[in-house]
Amino acid sequence: MIQSGHGGDAWVQSTAQFRDQKCDTLLKPDVVLGVGEAMRRREFIALLGSAVVASPLAARAQEPAKPLIGFLNSASPSAYAPMVAAFQDGLNQMGFVDGRNVAIEYHWAEGDYDLLPWFAATLVNHKVAAIISGGGPAALAAKSAATTTPIIFSSRADPVRIGLINAPNQPGSNVTGVVSMSDGFVAKQIELIHAVAPSATLIAVLVNPSNPNNPKQISEAREAQTLLGIKTTVLQARTSRVIDAAFAKLVELKVGALVIGADPYFDSQLDHFTALAARFGVPTIHGLPEFVTSGGLMSYGPDLADAYRVVGIYTGRILKGEKPADLPLQQSTKVELTINRKTAKTFDLTVPQSVLDAADEVIE
Repeated sequence: MIQSGHGGDAWVQSTAQFRDQKCDTLLKPDVVLGVGEAMRRREFIALLGSAVVASPLAARAQEPAKPLIGFLNSASPSAYAPMVAAFQDGLNQMGFVDGRNVAIEYHWAEGDYDLLPWFAATLVNHKVAAIISGGGPAALAAKSAATTTPIIFSSRADPVRIGLINAPNQPGSNVTGVVSMSDGFVAKQIELIHAVAPSATLIAVLVNPSNPNNPKQISEAREAQTLLGIKTTVLQARTSRVIDAAFAKLVELKVGALVIGADPYFDSQLDHFTALAARFGVPTIHGLPEFVTSGGLMSYGPDLADAYRVVGIYTGRILKGEKPADLPLQQSTKVELTINRKTAKTFDLTVPQSVLDAADEVIE
């Protein structure tokens, strides 16, 4: 230790009286010492050095290796921050903390589904202990790449319909997860947006053709036209540029309101959708409450954070030795309705009291 400032000389002097003769011997050159003393000193220094080097190596050797898990998602990290936090909370409940006794490798496609197979293969090559897949496209990519690595998925699509599992009670030897079924959500979203924008004579539903659940959402949109007596049309988009063109098409078709289908890429475009809805004056409903907090009109959909928390718990159980085949497929039934009354006023809309009463959150 080096002490600086006032009193430095006093410190050196006071410690000098405690100097050990053996320590002085270590500081003397060999020419001053006898042959025997010099040899003993060299042996002592070598022994001391080997002990210093060996000590941290031994400590590191005793540390158990952290299991590595892969996190593969079709969306973006900013849009799914609440889901990641919920997933880590589930892991924590099982005794695993990221960076302490488990490591997580994240891969985000940010809507570019063509990247998912490569990301999935990378995780398999890294010999991860499990792959957490968010969204149908990511789950399918993980299943194609990994035949033995445990896969725990979260999906809003029917996993049987999209070919992810064979049957709900038989997910597969290495596949299990949580389903936030979106069946019926499109019709409910159409009903809600029409209640808030009753003058809309035509409501559009925007879907992503790259999503394996796309046919189901289109079917629901057409069925809603018969069930609710509300005229609907379907538009498709898979890129930001096409989304812009779709909003221009809404104006051309004189669409009175828009439903954005459940899709991870669309989840990554919340600010974009909010800006376009305001620019073109189209009341819009999304599946995530984050759309509303970013300025969107309303949202209705499954609570994905709740689903990801269960995924985290399942991941912890697998890390502790349980098999995916022994963990039954979970069904998340929690849904959320969120409304932004401030945005409603900008559209000159009055939210009916019945809708406000049903809301989980109302932003004033």
